[in-house]
Amino acid sequence: MTTPLQGITEDDIANYLVHTPGFFERHAQLLSSVQLTSPHGLRAVSLQERQMEMLRDKNKGLERRIMEMIRHSQENEAIAQRLHHWVRSVLITHDDSALPDVMLAELQREFLIPQAAVRIWDTPTVPVREALRELPTAQAVSDDVRSFAASLSLPYCGVNAGFEASKWMPDASTITSLAMIPLHHLGQTYGLLVLGSPDPTRYTADMGVDFLQQVGETASAALARLLG
Repeated sequence: MTTPLQGITEDDIANYLVHTPGFFERHAQLLSSVQLTSPHGLRAVSLQERQMEMLRDKNKGLERRIMEMIRHSQENEAIAQRLHHWVRSVLITHDDSALPDVMLAELQREFLIPQAAVRIWDTPTVPVREALRELPTAQAVSDDVRSFAASLSLPYCGVNAGFEASKWMPDASTITSLAMIPLHHLGQTYGLLVLGSPDPTRYTADMGVDFLQQVGETASAALARLLG
């Protein structure tokens, strides 16, 4: 008893055409006689026209991707320039007592941050220099703030849930979202940089923090000179 032949499937046909490129050369009339529905309307088009439409759509998609890459590149270049200007302003500030204010003011100006504040404190091995203890930056903070800052492995971004650090800013009642960036020196957390905004979407829990980490590393290195 012989086994009946199974019917040819669409996959069989597709596989045959892929592996038999000479088929359409031998049957060129099919390219113009096969009628397909255009994705841009209900009209019928030939196989050749359909291929051209697919190529045009693909090219448009590639053009969009290229434009998006160019836009991202321009945005990254602008951020790099702003970061450079901010770092330069910090480096040329030789007055230690003016450094925190300059650092915050330039950070706000370059990156359009509505409000910002910073606090530093003694660590078990390095205290704040005595001559600078009267600065607003060196004012006392609670043990809760110190513990919270020490617990951050990455900057915190999200809603302002009444954090004590948000009250360091001039108009704390308007802050709805914030970023809190720990400051490190010699393996210890010695401060907290806080950026605040009245826009609840400015700082969110799902945003990337690579840039904020760079800001934190620069601020940590700069303000460490206020320590003993």
